[in-house]
Amino acid sequence: MLSLVLPTGRFAGFLLLCAVLVAPLFQPVVAAELPPIFVLNSLDASVSVISPDDWTEKQRITTGKEPHHIYMTPDEKSVIVANSAGDSLTFLNPRTAEVQRVVYGIIDPYQLQFSRDMKWFVTAGNRLNHVDIYRWDGKDLKLAKRIPTGKTPSHIWIDGTSTIAYVTMQDSDELISIDLATQAIRWRIPTGAMPADIFGIHGGKTLLVGLTGSDGVQVFDVAGAEPKLVGKIPTGKGAHAFRAAGDGRSVFISNRVANTISRIDIETLKVTDEYPVPGGPDCMDVSADGKTLYVTSRWAKKLSIVDLASHKVIRQINVGRSPHGVWTLDHAKLY
Repeated sequence: MLSLVLPTGRFAGFLLLCAVLVAPLFQPVVAAELPPIFVLNSLDASVSVISPDDWTEKQRITTGKEPHHIYMTPDEKSVIVANSAGDSLTFLNPRTAEVQRVVYGIIDPYQLQFSRDMKWFVTAGNRLNHVDIYRWDGKDLKLAKRIPTGKTPSHIWIDGTSTIAYVTMQDSDELISIDLATQAIRWRIPTGAMPADIFGIHGGKTLLVGLTGSDGVQVFDVAGAEPKLVGKIPTGKGAHAFRAAGDGRSVFISNRVANTISRIDIETLKVTDEYPVPGGPDCMDVSADGKTLYVTSRWAKKLSIVDLASHKVIRQINVGRSPHGVWTLDHAKLY
């Protein structure tokens, strides 16, 4: 007859050690939680925090008045919400959405951008007709100069050498160039109606400018001492905001009036794809794998999720009034 003999002594200790070492191998694998998607609700003075795991709004963070655009700090530890009518910046943790701090006394920060060398921080004062150049020491901002400009400074592009900032003038229909080291305007050139976002290509030698008051994108050669208008790309009415596709070959432009997104080939400067998006598509971000486009539907109070392979809006999430900027840490390359 068989008898059960319990292990004792060193053998028992060996079995216990094996159990301890092997047990973790059979634990269920828990997927890491994806960073949230931030949507700026301009007319509600708030930020919607969206979970990409279940596509629900997890919380709504109060900010200063009229948050329009959002940008990450060079150390990637904070994402900054610019509250234009609140004259403030709200710093958020890009992974947890925790409010880290609020910086006051930043006058009319409608648009914002860091230079790539991390030395300069530029804001466009949309309602007060100025551009502010700040020095950045890695933590704090120090105003270097406030530059009077044309009417309604709108969007900013800083070149790859961190020496020049380009800014559109929405209501005086101009594009200006600013030397960051001297904080002086280098030149200005007329544009089409209501120029908005800017995107640099061809190593910074060419600028694309979206015309919200028209139906496409103007192309400027800025390689020489004087800028030249060299063409226009028809995209759709209300051409407004750009976002790199992350593939190094194309860029998206939102056509707010036409309710479409166009994909522009950087080399041929032609539209290669179009995606219908309802509700006044505005700002965009692209998922890290390049498969999904996050778009704020400005007039519909929604975040639209576009599957780029099928060219379809696959879901919409309710957010606040007049959603404008959208951003997530888990995104494709910006340039």
